[in-house]
Amino acid sequence: MKYLNHSKYIVFSLITTITASAQSHYPGQHQSKIKVGDTKNVQLTAFDLQNVKLLESPFKDNMIRESKWIMDISASRLLHSFRNNAGIYSGNEGGYFTMKKLGGWESLDCELRGHSTGHILSGLALLYASTGDSKYKVKSDSIVSGLAEIQKALDQKSYLSAFPENLIDRAIKGQKVWAPWYTQHKLFSGLIDQYLYCNSNEAFEVVKGMADWAYQKLKPLTQEERKTMLRNEFGGMNDSFYALYQITANPNYKFLAEFFYHDDALNPLIDKEDNLNKKHANTYIPKLIGISRAYELEGTNKYREISEFFWNTVVDHHSFITGSNSDKEKFFEPDHQSEHLSGYTGESCNVYNMLKLTRHLFAYDPKIKYVDFYEKALYNHILGQQDPQSGMVAYFLPMKPGAHKVYSTPEDSFWCCVGSGFENQAKYGEFIYYHGKKDLFVNLFIPSQLVWKEKGLTIKQETAFPNQNNIKLTINTAGSEAVPINIRYPNWATEGVKVSINGEQQKVTVKPGNYIVLNRKWKNGDTIDVAFDLPLKITPTPDNPKVVAVTYGPIVLAAELGTADMIEPAPFSNPKLYNDYYTYDYHVPVSITNKLNYSSKELLKNISKVNNNDLLFKIKGNNDVLKPISDIHRQRYTIYWELNK
Repeated sequence: MKYLNHSKYIVFSLITTITASAQSHYPGQHQSKIKVGDTKNVQLTAFDLQNVKLLESPFKDNMIRESKWIMDISASRLLHSFRNNAGIYSGNEGGYFTMKKLGGWESLDCELRGHSTGHILSGLALLYASTGDSKYKVKSDSIVSGLAEIQKALDQKSYLSAFPENLIDRAIKGQKVWAPWYTQHKLFSGLIDQYLYCNSNEAFEVVKGMADWAYQKLKPLTQEERKTMLRNEFGGMNDSFYALYQITANPNYKFLAEFFYHDDALNPLIDKEDNLNKKHANTYIPKLIGISRAYELEGTNKYREISEFFWNTVVDHHSFITGSNSDKEKFFEPDHQSEHLSGYTGESCNVYNMLKLTRHLFAYDPKIKYVDFYEKALYNHILGQQDPQSGMVAYFLPMKPGAHKVYSTPEDSFWCCVGSGFENQAKYGEFIYYHGKKDLFVNLFIPSQLVWKEKGLTIKQETAFPNQNNIKLTINTAGSEAVPINIRYPNWATEGVKVSINGEQQKVTVKPGNYIVLNRKWKNGDTIDVAFDLPLKITPTPDNPKVVAVTYGPIVLAAELGTADMIEPAPFSNPKLYNDYYTYDYHVPVSITNKLNYSSKELLKNISKVNNNDLLFKIKGNNDVLKPISDIHRQRYTIYWELNK
């Protein structure tokens, strides 16, 4: 790689504060649209999202709520800042029928304006793929057409943004500016998703023009100018340019992907150095997604090793029990979780991007640990990010005892985690199933239906997991060959598993942490029933054995603590305050405590289930009800307990 320097670098503190990744392509997908293959170095490949449909479940409920919000934001409002930047008509101003402008991070005086439009393009594309409903494509097309018109009106070598090109110039010069390449990445990714999922050739032409502009802009830069520019957060620009290179085989786009290799952040990882303490967490993660794409395309083992080391370091040493990471958006000293139980832990964008990285690593090293982490973060963070009453989403998942989730507002937030939230809720089907050349892999236990066209196979998965422990797979097939079906046996399933085919119990010889392989020639109507006994477990923080969390299988249980002293607009953000999600005063009542007069062993013995139909638990001697953290909304909670013994 042209810009990779193998000498060690002293890593400076990253000075920017937000990021998220967007385009959703994984090895094996969109084969008719790519010229540079990405399956040579992978063991398992992804299904196209349109081949997996969600059935009734909390996941589908989230998707429906999110789709209503995304459809309620008009294309004209999303395009307003772009049109304003291009100097073209965008509604009668001066007080007459004024265009109702978006607020928060989309306001006209915010340098990040336009990022939500990119995320929404991705969200609409994913909704169209997930549901097949043409209304999402119709809306997408209107936004894409508007952007094409704006790009032409700007007439700046196909530059396109909601802000002037001068912001890019400021980043190149090392001047203070809020992450213009980050915002560009959202737009690149949204347009690429429109091409991949909605077959929009217009989006493809617009984004190629943007890439050609970027090549002309960046090719003349010196090494020092490049390094200076990369100190400013740039999201997953390397990921986007690798995607365009894969689609077009244009070497200019490969040059651009390599141009965004961030030496200072990534080179220490080559030598297995955990350099993450005090670094902005989600500035890092998309860089690893980008070089994972490079490995899939080119097979450079170094990029795989860097990504795997990073993933293991974050998951094993920098994450909370929920799979979330960071405190006030930054990694902290490894294995010091008990010192960071604040109201600003667990940025949602971090989890969004860690799940994306997990899928790439799983494709070429399909270990159960990747799926276990994915399940943990999906159920405990992403599923519970959305308020079920309003559809709004939370920036953080607070670990502070007595805190509550703080939700965005429909008109005046548009944080980065709102943007990635538009995608989170639209693509729950993407990791449930994977496949090899002959094998099917069932990774997640989510009600869904898979159509594997190449094998003439349809799988219907019915389950109320984790509320109930049984999963039923019903098979229909037009094929004549045997298809091995591999069912994940999670590491948390320490109390065993029962598997039957058409009611006949099967002998399971593998241990947790492996796939259960069922290999036969399947017939229409064949059923597979799987049942796990979910164990209760007490998990201490790495740095303090007396600070513990309670889990039930993969599910984190938290105590409901009521709504005392939650003052309006709580649980929502206050748009009149500057970024109050980041300075939020939770007004935790002094009466709330997370202290328990138990040891870990005693606590485990004194937790009991309230009934068999719901995930409700009680601690003996404590009046609080424990339930999944994803189910606790609009009230206070505690995840971590402080034991007195």
